[in-house]
Amino acid sequence: MRYAALAALLLTLALPVGAAEVAVPDGYRMDDYRAPTPPSAPGAITLDTMAAAALWRSGRARWFDVLPAARRPAGLPAETLWRPPPRLGIPGSIWLPEVGRGRISSAQEAWLRDNVVAATGGDQDSPIVFYCLAECWMSWNAARRVAAWGWRAVYWYAEGTDGWEAAGLPTEALHPAPGAP
Repeated sequence: MRYAALAALLLTLALPVGAAEVAVPDGYRMDDYRAPTPPSAPGAITLDTMAAAALWRSGRARWFDVLPAARRPAGLPAETLWRPPPRLGIPGSIWLPEVGRGRISSAQEAWLRDNVVAATGGDQDSPIVFYCLAECWMSWNAARRVAAWGWRAVYWYAEGTDGWEAAGLPTEALHPAPGAP
């Protein structure tokens, strides 16, 4: 009896984090974006850190960071100088803050689409990777959204910059892409 319990525990530990608990929703995640995510996003290939690093080193993919930009703290007096912390992301990434929310404006959707088209030359077979932080639904939403538009080489790096930095991989300060709505 004890061996059966141990075998069941080892099987559970071998599953990806959240794989047993988190179901893929029918649509986009609309709130509570920092929460366990499913093991995959519809229409996208999920990358672990080793695979993400190999793809990044190959130079074959375009990378998109969808983490929102830091906001000025509520209640901070107007005369107080506030400098948002720099966003450290995967080198060469295009930072598109806010486009990973479940509901985005038509202007945000156009900005996302325009940036993906510009980065890929409109080639829907060109590899593109979406990420933000670990356990962040925003990159999941963005990958799903772009795959629904017909892009066929969509990757989702679910571990995001948390996994990237934990592996000792390089980062660089990112700035939001021009033309943010």
